[in-house]
Amino acid sequence: MEDHIHILSDLHPSVALADFIKDIKVASSLWMKQSGLFPHFRGWAIKYCALTYSYKQKHIIVNYIKRQREHHKKETFKAEVGRLLAENHIEKEEKWFWQDE
Repeated sequence: MEDHIHILSDLHPSVALADFIKDIKVASSLWMKQSGLFPHFRGWAIKYCALTYSYKQKHIIVNYIKRQREHHKKETFKAEVGRLLAENHIEKEEKWFWQDE
């Protein structure tokens, strides 16, 4: 997708999520800039969203990621995040979302 990525990963409890995300962003930024394959890439946003899943739901998540381009034709990324937060009774603080609008 042009404005976000999904990563499905098992994260060992000894690894801090923020460090994991930082390592992914640093390594992928270097590769994307050096490869020349992504001429419009300027860098990752400072924010990220991390959600947990049940192992029983792993196949559902994998299928969703495979079909996300199709999915986002029906529901925008912004609408999806809002729906997921609402469905899980998570209050979102507007200062952390969509500041570029």
